[in-house]
Amino acid sequence: MSPPAVDRRRPGLVWPVAIDPAGITGPTRAQARGPHWRRDAQGLYLPTGLDPDLATDQRIVTAAAAAPEGSAVTGWAALRWAGVRFLDGTAQRRPLPVPVAAPASAYAGRPGTLVSTADHLRRETVEIDGLTVGSAASATAFEVMRATTLVQAVAVIDRVAAADLASLDELRAFRRTLQGLRNVRRLDRALEHAVENCWSPMETVLRMCWHERGITNVVCNRPVFALDGTFLGTPDVLDLDTGTAAEYDGALHLAGRQRATDIRREATFRRAGLEYVEMVAADLPDPGGFLQRTDDARRRAAGLVRGWTLTPPPWWVQTHAVALRRGLEPRQRARFLRWQAS
Repeated sequence: MSPPAVDRRRPGLVWPVAIDPAGITGPTRAQARGPHWRRDAQGLYLPTGLDPDLATDQRIVTAAAAAPEGSAVTGWAALRWAGVRFLDGTAQRRPLPVPVAAPASAYAGRPGTLVSTADHLRRETVEIDGLTVGSAASATAFEVMRATTLVQAVAVIDRVAAADLASLDELRAFRRTLQGLRNVRRLDRALEHAVENCWSPMETVLRMCWHERGITNVVCNRPVFALDGTFLGTPDVLDLDTGTAAEYDGALHLAGRQRATDIRREATFRRAGLEYVEMVAADLPDPGGFLQRTDDARRRAAGLVRGWTLTPPPWWVQTHAVALRRGLEPRQRARFLRWQAS
């Protein structure tokens, strides 16, 4: 037998099954001991040979299958299932448990799950591609309040907003329903620093480095224009006080055509009166060098004539906020929001 598929929109994912002596709804005991089945952490069985690239999503399905009726997947797993990018279900290369909001305190969960019986996690649920998951706001709050650093907490909100699952105002409204909860102040602090147009986790890291340096009047991925309306480029982060643009340059940016594009854009920014600074992977363990380069760039920017603006020409379609992106027509989303799926 073949286990039932989770949903046609999730090809390759299947529901785990229990042993069936008749071999109809699951493997027989003899079959389960053979090479074609494996026992998962929840005590159910999956066929061997499933796509390894879907292992994280299959873990989410398996945890949901073992949870009692009335449960919902929450936290990072719910957000990933709903479409939030850069949530791979690991921390320091180790798998994170799948958070499950369950209705009964008697359910302690099984290996690979993290159970919470907090009522607010199941106050609003939604069915997405065969799974019951908590609302984006509740799943975000759960993950943020468990974060061990402010950068991690802000990154979660940045990712959720970038996927248009929840705006900052919607998250603030949900937070007001969480009076008296432990660690809720972490959510407050993260909301103070989060933005709605951050395209990658490294942009969060860069921006938070600047915040710790006292550089807080910044925007993320806002198109910059010459004074005549010509589009100049979209820097990762822009310091509005001095006109200093910052970029995180990963491996993709260090060679070939992309590097040539970056060099030309840097020259374009400088001609318009913007300074430019880069963060690279080597800066992550100790950002001191990047911050020194930032200070140098900001000093140089002070002497430049401002030939740029964030005010777009009248025909420009703006997409820097959740509400603006939600208002786009499908064809506009396909054209202007390619970064969401890249």
